[in-house]
Amino acid sequence: MCAAGQLNVTTDPQQGAGPDDARQPEVTGTDCGAGGAMCVGVILGFPPEIAKELQEWRASFGDPMAEVIPAHITLITTTPTSDWEATRDHVREVARTQAPFTITISGTGSFRPVSPVVFVNVEQGFEECVQLHEKLQSGPLERRLPFPYHPHVTVAHDVAQENLDEAETVLSDYRATFPVVSMGLYEHDTNGIWQLREELDFGGDTDEAQQAEPSSSSGQSAASN
Repeated sequence: MCAAGQLNVTTDPQQGAGPDDARQPEVTGTDCGAGGAMCVGVILGFPPEIAKELQEWRASFGDPMAEVIPAHITLITTTPTSDWEATRDHVREVARTQAPFTITISGTGSFRPVSPVVFVNVEQGFEECVQLHEKLQSGPLERRLPFPYHPHVTVAHDVAQENLDEAETVLSDYRATFPVVSMGLYEHDTNGIWQLREELDFGGDTDEAQQAEPSSSSGQSAASN
């Protein structure tokens, strides 16, 4: 299983940042907590060895978020919801109907000049990610996004242009393939940290809600994504 682990991301309450919020509409701290609303996110985790390698690359490009955001593919970015039970049941049902699939990440791309982001492309598994996103971003998580959903793995964000250039060049031949059999449902807690609420297996019964392990000094759990 590609366990998601804990996404230990501290956010600015005036700006809000969730799992890989690059190119996504701003969700503020007011949105997460107003009227009893909470914010959630859904991600695909990576095998530990691939996640570690990509985080080391991200750190080498001078991106400070490498220390607190494990490598992952976002399915649902920071999204407010006022009904936790309906949201949980919705995500569980999507997981139950999803078959495991294979992901291959290969080469690099960029959202420049719209956003200072360089990423590794999702090659194999791209359509499955898009379909999962469309299923998830409905019902209690329905939300209109200003950009089409584009699954990717961020490796440099908001760093100097030369660092972005370096990331896009150095990882242009990067390639990794791995199976995906589950997805992680996260909650944005009152301390501005993303906590794993459940790791949901594809195509079967869901796990009981899991409380994320206390964050380590690197911001990851032992089974990080």
